[in-house]
Amino acid sequence: MAKTFFGLAVRVFFRAIVAIVLLVGVLLIAFNFPVESKNGQMEFGISFSNIQARALELDWKETYIQMLEDLRPKRVRIGAYWTEIEQEDGSYDFSDLDWQVTEAQKRDTELILVFGIKVPRWPECHIPERYKTDKQGREDALMKYEKAIVERYKDYENIKVWQVENEPFLNFGDCIKDAVDTALLDREIAQVRELDDSRPIMITDSGELSIWIPVARRADVFGTTLYRIIYKEPFGYVEYPLGPAFFRIKGWLIKTFAGQENVVVSELQAEPWGTAWLPHMTIEEQYVSMNPEKFQEIIEYTQKTNFSEAYLWGVEWWYWLKVKKDIPDMWEEARKVMTQRQ
Repeated sequence: MAKTFFGLAVRVFFRAIVAIVLLVGVLLIAFNFPVESKNGQMEFGISFSNIQARALELDWKETYIQMLEDLRPKRVRIGAYWTEIEQEDGSYDFSDLDWQVTEAQKRDTELILVFGIKVPRWPECHIPERYKTDKQGREDALMKYEKAIVERYKDYENIKVWQVENEPFLNFGDCIKDAVDTALLDREIAQVRELDDSRPIMITDSGELSIWIPVARRADVFGTTLYRIIYKEPFGYVEYPLGPAFFRIKGWLIKTFAGQENVVVSELQAEPWGTAWLPHMTIEEQYVSMNPEKFQEIIEYTQKTNFSEAYLWGVEWWYWLKVKKDIPDMWEEARKVMTQRQ
């Protein structure tokens, strides 16, 4: 009897393994089904971070102005960093953010303004130190801070979209566990809608690691990341085995199950993902995962997703290459992308 049961268990186990392998195989075929058509009219914007520019020892204001005037993106995504703005309880220093908004406005550049606990760039969660151990105090302070942001900037016509949090449900970065939970995110969204119902709210999620539906249901505009080559121990450099059809299928899923049709690529890889922090890698190693040829490949790949817009990630690195290393090729490639679509 025991042998019979053991034999049955083994057969069931192997059948389950075979079924899983077949399912993965079918999905990989579907995700890599050839896509010929592309959105040649896709709009490309840029994500900019003043803290990233400073980390690369750049003059961040010079970098920002050069981006606006030389690359001339129609739309830029910028972040409001809580750790920078509220360095003392209830006292807000908006001077850096004011400057970015005003300089963009002078040049008729539209903005997406990102705020919350999670805002683009490491450490992902930007929580003032004094709030890290007090969940209720942190959330109350966050809501007060976000109210101040919306009330301050809602009269700027060049701000076209509010982005509430950045990839709020993705477990990535140096973050407190559950720093942004569902209840908090819903409170944040509700407050922004109450303060300003004239602009859409964007919420973002990981392109490769998330199912999108819970985020897409909450958003007026859904933003996805899109990366092609990453570095992951112990595997080394990994190119995602996913064609543009993968993103088209996920777009269909959120249209069907979340009623979401407004999808943009909020973070499009255009800088290296390697073994170390950018300045600590040689140029040769940086160029393993991103270089002008790979940049053009990812632009074409992204157009084949058929989404409407994509925001390039890496302008600070392009400028660092140009002014610190006298290598302007990434900057020049980005200018081509921008000017070809104006």
